[in-house]
Amino acid sequence: MPEVIDLKEIRHELRVIREDLDFIKGHMMDVDSILTEDDYLSLNEYRNEKESGKLTSHEELKREMGL
Repeated sequence: MPEVIDLKEIRHELRVIREDLDFIKGHMMDVDSILTEDDYLSLNEYRNEKESGKLTSHEELKREMGL
């Protein structure tokens, strides 16, 4: 005998699924905000080079390359 489809039950289940998805979306972590150890080390290296004046500005680099 074919199974009877209960539309009220389907709507209820969809509503529950939607609430779960909204909760998940609200609590997801932005993966772009996570620093790996390599990212952290590179950032510290950049900061040290910036403080010591070892960096070349974009404009100066373009001049040096004749662009």
